[in-house]
Amino acid sequence: MNEKIPVLVEAKPLEKYRLAVKFSDGVQGAIDLSEFAGKGVFALWNDYGQFEKVRIGSSGELVWNDEADMDGLGIYLKITGKKPEDVLPKLRQLNHA
Repeated sequence: MNEKIPVLVEAKPLEKYRLAVKFSDGVQGAIDLSEFAGKGVFALWNDYGQFEKVRIGSSGELVWNDEADMDGLGIYLKITGKKPEDVLPKLRQLNHA
């Protein structure tokens, strides 16, 4: 069985550190990233114009610069409320082995 991991295909900045995102399986929604603003590598977002420069990287991650990125699968799980094993069934097999 070949697992297809949903990949980010669209990301658009909204107000107040939110993004509208869409995935390859059709799932879409808005995610609030304000909890990260100003912290660690995301201090970059103290200039809101930098937050608005979001793009999708070659591995389906959200990217702002060479240091600030976020995994697309984590965003997917947060939007859908799914667990990693719901998206990657082989993880269930590993947990029961």
